[in-house]
Amino acid sequence: MFKGREAKQNRAIFKVLSNDSPLTIYDLHKRITSTKGFKTLRYGNVNTRVKALEKEGYVRKIGTKNTKAGFKASLYEATSKALFALLINSLDLDDLILELDEISTITILSTIVTRN
Repeated sequence: MFKGREAKQNRAIFKVLSNDSPLTIYDLHKRITSTKGFKTLRYGNVNTRVKALEKEGYVRKIGTKNTKAGFKASLYEATSKALFALLINSLDLDDLILELDEISTITILSTIVTRN
């Protein structure tokens, strides 16, 4: 999730939505571009990323909001999948393995094995 060209934008989207949701794409763009390193990020890029992340199950629409311009804008929030991706990205896997009990280890292993 945090590899490749879109990794930095995905991480920013997840962080903003995990702290301040629900948000429209416009509001999300405003919050991200007020962050250091994202001043020149275009609205179209955020829009494209949010739509792609929605298809992948990382964000979801949870309603609409009437805008000042008189149209309805979708409201988005981060899913538990996105929150997990943020969390796992910040963890040291060696520390995680030390904390796992047998049942949790088996659950994770079975999920990984069935995917391969």
